[in-house]
Amino acid sequence: MPLGHLVIRLGPAFVAAIAYVDPGNVATNVSAGSQYAYQLVWVVVLANLLAVLTQYLSAKLGLATGRTLPELCRERFPRPVVYLLWGQAEVVAIATDVAEVLGGAVALYLLFGVPLLAGGLLTGAVAFVLLIVQTRHGQRSFERLTAAMLALIFLGFGYAAVTAEPSPRGLAGGVIPDLPDQGAILLAAAILGATIMPHAIYLHSALIRDRFGVVRTVPARRRLLTATRIDVVAAMLVAGATNVMLIAIAAGSLAGSGVTELEQAYHLFDERSGALAAACFGLALLVSGLVSSSVGTYAGSVILAGFLRRSIPVTVRRLVTIVPALGILALGLEPTRALVLSQVTLSIGIPFALWPLVFFTRDASLMGELVNRRITTVAASCAAVFISVLAVLTILVGG
Repeated sequence: MPLGHLVIRLGPAFVAAIAYVDPGNVATNVSAGSQYAYQLVWVVVLANLLAVLTQYLSAKLGLATGRTLPELCRERFPRPVVYLLWGQAEVVAIATDVAEVLGGAVALYLLFGVPLLAGGLLTGAVAFVLLIVQTRHGQRSFERLTAAMLALIFLGFGYAAVTAEPSPRGLAGGVIPDLPDQGAILLAAAILGATIMPHAIYLHSALIRDRFGVVRTVPARRRLLTATRIDVVAAMLVAGATNVMLIAIAAGSLAGSGVTELEQAYHLFDERSGALAAACFGLALLVSGLVSSSVGTYAGSVILAGFLRRSIPVTVRRLVTIVPALGILALGLEPTRALVLSQVTLSIGIPFALWPLVFFTRDASLMGELVNRRITTVAASCAAVFISVLAVLTILVGG
């Protein structure tokens, strides 16, 4: 495929990738690095490898069928199962928005002293403005905007990571699996939930469908599948590198401090690495909260339309999903703890999205020539089993 034709097909995965560098990732990775130094780097690496597989399968499903994952669930599962899947998907969408709004509110407070509740309202309002780009100016414009935001997040955390002076040996040693205690198991689940976000799995099939429509010819599907592989790998590489940098920031500057709150981490990072590094960290956190909140609302619309064949105005959707986050801020609860717990909730929701995805993409009657190879189905099934077991462990440990 000529380079020019390839480039214009890139973009959907970069929208999905925003979900992988949202404030939930920041909170979980900073908590992991400050409490366990480099010991949980392997979880970040594994989670991003699994993310490549899951996002690719979701994109391939949309390309092969011209339908979204929630739509196929509605068409092929019994009605009670559809309602169950829809209910938990809505909980996932709300938990996602809690993380995004809280992260944006914390960033505004750290950077500009904006009160947390006002910061939450401002985050929700700006995210709504970003959604207008998608609804009025088309998906391609939205893709360009989110890709630019992703680059800004990467650069902001990248500069902060360099100034933290992480240990290369520590990072290398961190790829060896290790879960030293129950707290590490809970954080590992939170990292997994923050990385392989269920709403991004639902969303990617819609992003492909909305961008390319129904692709009917086999040669065109194969060309787009090649571009999709590159799109997914490139986007997940950026997201994965960003997540590793977040652990490196915390392990390099905060390890042994006992810091678990973003506000404490920001001020301590300011003391140890300088005001510019802390400002870059805060700015990247702010951008991640703003843009990921808009992507989360977009995913929520896909979930409702797919499972129930219903739609509500984006304004109403925005207001409904922002209420729990504003409630947390109004009650004065600790935002970082709420962020981490929201990601644990997401980790429990992953199997509900992943198992149907594996089931559909192995079905030759549905996927046609894009059906999974046996090795792909085996790999995806193993990933689903691993994530399901971790979800059960999370419930047991959390209980």
